[in-house]
Amino acid sequence: MKKLIALLTVFGFLTFGIANNAFAQKEKTDKAATEQVTDTTVAEAAAAPAAQAELTEDPDETVSQSLHYVLKDKFIQGGAVWMTPVLICLILGLALVIERIFYLNLSSVNSKKLLSKVEDALKNGGVEKAKQVCQDTKGPLAAVFSQGLERYDEGLDSVEKSLVSYGGVQMAQLENNLTWISLFIALSPSLGFLGTVIGMVQAFDDIERAGDISPTIVAGGMKTALLTTVFGLISAMILQVFYNYLLTKVDSIVNDMEDATISFMDILVKNK
Repeated sequence: MKKLIALLTVFGFLTFGIANNAFAQKEKTDKAATEQVTDTTVAEAAAAPAAQAELTEDPDETVSQSLHYVLKDKFIQGGAVWMTPVLICLILGLALVIERIFYLNLSSVNSKKLLSKVEDALKNGGVEKAKQVCQDTKGPLAAVFSQGLERYDEGLDSVEKSLVSYGGVQMAQLENNLTWISLFIALSPSLGFLGTVIGMVQAFDDIERAGDISPTIVAGGMKTALLTTVFGLISAMILQVFYNYLLTKVDSIVNDMEDATISFMDILVKNK
């Protein structure tokens, strides 16, 4: 089920990203055609000041452009070769984040309520009824309790060892995929820096071919090169926020499991 959720999430993000990229490329083509027509119109109306004033760009219209449009425009300016890997890192990272959020939310359980049910089952129906209560409850805590009850006949020492061993297994499952998220956090700005360095090298090549340090060549090349770093840092910051949230969630579940395990052993001692 978890793999299915992750695959569907990745497919959805990739579909959305490809659609946006295609739409952005279409907008770029339309924009180039519009600029060509506008330049022709301006040249024809050069003698008419009134007509030229009408073609002047409205600053209010520029300011009112949506953030979505601006991001797509900057994405195109940065170049698909270096911006696409950063986008893929963000999509895959967010897919893993969503999968972990679903899993951790399903793993959360009311430990006090579960302990109360287990204690009532031990008093009224014995170990078998307590096992049934744990098997009917989802989450790592109930699974740990179930493993401990399986060793109940072997003594409390065996139960405690089983709780510790299986608790470690459940903790590892809670932290699953967090390493991949941290990889994408580190990889996104690295890809951005790589694109910036290569873009600056290309800018210097343009200067060398032109034989002169033109402000237009320098500014255009530098802007295109730095855009990859900007998007890489934005991607890493977004993933870092979710990564810290997931770490906090995991720590909360683990601490609750440890406290509940101690209370569980006390219940077994009282009902021995």
